[in-house]
Amino acid sequence: MPEDDPALSAEEQLALARLALAEGDLRHAAEHVAGALVQAPTLPEVHETLARIAAASGGDLDLFPLGHHAFVGAVVARAHLLAAAGRPAEGLDLLAAATGYAPAAEWAAVPWVTAPDLPERLDPERTARILMQVCAAAPDPVPRRLRDPLRPYLTLARNAVTVHPAHPLLLGAASALARRLGEVPLAVTWASRGVRTQPTKLGEVWLGYAYRSAGRTRDALAALERAVALDPDDLAVYADIAGTLADNGRLDAALDWIDRALARDPTFDCAVHTAHRLRFQRDGDVAHLVALADFVRDHPDDTHEHGDLAECCRGRPWLGQVTPAGGPVLDALRRALAADAPVAVRLDGLEPPSAMRTAATAAPGLAVEVAAVADPDPREPRRATTRRLWRYDGTVAAPALPVPSAEAADRIRQLAHPAWPHPPAAYDAAVGLATLDLADLLGLLVHPPAAPATALGRVLAGQDPSLWVRCVQVWACLGLLHHRTDEPWADSTRRRVLLELLWDVEDWITEAAMFALVTAAWVDPGVRPDVARVVAERLADVAAVARERRVPIAVSLAHLALATPDLDPATRALADTLVTGPGGAARPGPLRRLWHRVAALLRHR
Repeated sequence: MPEDDPALSAEEQLALARLALAEGDLRHAAEHVAGALVQAPTLPEVHETLARIAAASGGDLDLFPLGHHAFVGAVVARAHLLAAAGRPAEGLDLLAAATGYAPAAEWAAVPWVTAPDLPERLDPERTARILMQVCAAAPDPVPRRLRDPLRPYLTLARNAVTVHPAHPLLLGAASALARRLGEVPLAVTWASRGVRTQPTKLGEVWLGYAYRSAGRTRDALAALERAVALDPDDLAVYADIAGTLADNGRLDAALDWIDRALARDPTFDCAVHTAHRLRFQRDGDVAHLVALADFVRDHPDDTHEHGDLAECCRGRPWLGQVTPAGGPVLDALRRALAADAPVAVRLDGLEPPSAMRTAATAAPGLAVEVAAVADPDPREPRRATTRRLWRYDGTVAAPALPVPSAEAADRIRQLAHPAWPHPPAAYDAAVGLATLDLADLLGLLVHPPAAPATALGRVLAGQDPSLWVRCVQVWACLGLLHHRTDEPWADSTRRRVLLELLWDVEDWITEAAMFALVTAAWVDPGVRPDVARVVAERLADVAAVARERRVPIAVSLAHLALATPDLDPATRALADTLVTGPGGAARPGPLRRLWHRVAALLRHR
């Protein structure tokens, strides 16, 4: 249902509709009243004009055609005409479709939908199907801000249950809608009555969900187990039971139910997703998530979209977000930005060049003194490279690569952000950088453009510019994964460049390059042995250097190692040691609060 031109207000659309109606131009009158319905679906004047068009045309439904690309306003107008013509069930079907397309609009908040006598003219099973259609399109539960547009359907359900008090399917569907809208006691009442009238698998599932929302876990599990007894082949209910048990801390029992489902069908998507999620929840082994990502890739036609992989990765370092950087120079930068006054800091050792450069750019008045440069010299690459990213004048780093093009800067502004559902999703999103030149992608690493003029960009630029710089570097390296993808991995330009970045001077770019390599291993099983070996070598080098001096990026690289598919046990143990050691402490309070603000903005993207 594509949108029409929203530039005209409802009043303007109505004026044009009336003018066209006066001239006998019913087609244009219908187009404008459909546009007015989109702007103001409950405005009485809109419905009066629609009634005049219906009267003038003899109720011609073809004025509001349906089709593959039907306009939502035309769909809603047709629904109202169908109801006026004595065909309310068909009208409700269309309103439910419109609600699924735009759930925040008050399509159903009209008198005929909430009339107490409407259910008398509807088959109760048809009403139940309409309520189920609304439920299928609604979040579970529906956020408070979206509940009012759906309440007319709940009124319809109340009226229908009053007219048909013993129809099990209607009672169950009404319960499902009530539960989504926060009317949990009513949902329990209706679902219980439906099951007493006629026990069915679907009725017991609806009752189980209602009990679960009411916090009555034991009753919920009993109802869901009765549903399994009525239909042992519905493996989705097994997954529901497992999820309920896991949510209440009974992980072993949850996995028993999942194993029962998988014994019946090892490829059933709900069971597979739940199994991997619960196993990861039990032991934290990323292998479960990688296996789930492989399953998702190999089964693109799952019965419905699942959020288990994203749920497991959300908020976890590198699995679902950039790890914010720390260190004394960034602490000083944040103090300088908060105080809007000169700040001085004396460093015991040299910080990563990206950190030093970010601080100098964002707070030109920040005075930084480096007491000493310890060995091994952090200004030198850990292995030989064909190009240098940074050049040093004493302890001051400057970019050694040209500035990227304006197109590259614009493209990265559109794509870069600090969170993603999971590594394969980040890889897919970075395809928008595939057409950038290699020089541009590398230039972005040391010449990050200013943050975009968005709410997220303003928060990052104003409170922690380092996080934006890290976003740019991460997404530029993800863009490198899409560079010359026709080349076989082993001898590819993308692999060679990412390895050079990985072994260059210790920097945030090192982390970004490792994340790109780890992401490549997530999406392509064929490169996993190579990436696991490279990550193991790089982490071993970090551990060796850390015995001589502080390595600011060590903990972040350890988190990346823990996200690496098929990593050997010894390296995994080393990564665990680095993460749990003195340098692996939680982020400081102000940075945690900033991340919560960023996460809130991302949820509303």
